[in-house]
Order: sequence, then C-alpha cells, then structure tokens
Amino acid sequence: MINSNNVIQDTKKKMKKAQNVLSENLGKIRAGRANASILSDVMVNYYGAPTPLNQVASIKIPEPRVIMVTPYDKGSMDDVVKGILKADIGINPANDGDVIRLVIPQLTEERRNELAKKVKAVGEESKVAVRNVRREAMDDAKKGNSDDDLTDDEEYNLEQQIQKLTDQAINGVEKIVSDKEKDIKGN
Repeated sequence: MINSNNVIQDTKKKMKKAQNVLSENLGKIRAGRANASILSDVMVNYYGAPTPLNQVASIKIPEPRVIMVTPYDKGSMDDVVKGILKADIGINPANDGDVIRLVIPQLTEERRNELAKKVKAVGEESKVAVRNVRREAMDDAKKGNSDDDLTDDEEYNLEQQIQKLTDQAINGVEKIVSDKEKDIKGN
C-alpha cells in the first residue's frame, strides 16, 4: 500500500541526508583556514588499536591558520604525528614536545581553482544522489497507481510534489557548493 505522505516524508529525509553528506564532505576540503574537520579521518595507533584522533587528543584553533593538537597522553605524541602524516592531509605537523601545530599554508590561485573544481565534482555527486531519490519516489508513485493505491490525479499530484522537493534540494546543493567556492576563492 503506497501512501503519498509517506513517500513525500521519505523523499524529504533522503534528500536532506544527501545535502548533509555534501556539507560533511566539503568540510574536509581545506580552504586556507584552519578547520578541525580536516582531521576527522585521522586515525592514531593508540596502544595497538586504531583510534580516532579526537579521542586521544584535544584539537584547538588558536589562530585562523593554525590547528593545535594536544595529546591527552604525552607518550602518544609520536603516534599522533604518525597518524597525521599517514592521513595525508597535505600539512606537515610540527611537534614541540607539548603540542603539535599544523600551519595551514596560504592557497595559491592554481590550488584554489583545483579545489573549486573538486567542490563542483562533489556537488555533482550530490545532485546525482538527489536525482536517484527522485527516481525512486517517482517509481513508488507509478507503482501506487498500477496497484490501484493511487488514482491518476493523485499520482500526478504526488509526482509534482516530488519534483518540487527535487528542485528545492538541487537548489540547496547549488547554494552549499557556491558558498564553499566563495570560501575557497576568498570572496
């Protein structure tokens, strides 16, 4: 049994999730400013077990282009440095014995353009995800009509609502991508 409200709610939820994943992925792309999310994938070999960096150290941003990592256990300092290097985030950690500093380099114009292209590519992947959600919802609407759960008019109205949600989600993705591009290009 196909219910129009359930289809709409499910579609909204999935499209919102696609936007959230996009925001999360774009947060990992550094834009010339310190952002703790670039360390979110760093794993540290802590007493033989791979452990997320944020569980073995505090991460602070004392200056716009500096990330300061302070391990809770000073004995794990070398393991934290190795974890950061292994994550290949493109920044060399500076270890002074108490804290590890990551200085974010200024972006060159060429690097800004590369990052902007990467942002657009990630945005296109999100648009594809949104369109896949639309296709699934449209299939549900057609199935509801063929199973006599929905009339032709109800199917048409449901498809219109799905398309409206899709347009809103695509506009949301474009805004997120545009904001990130402005952030990267320093506008």
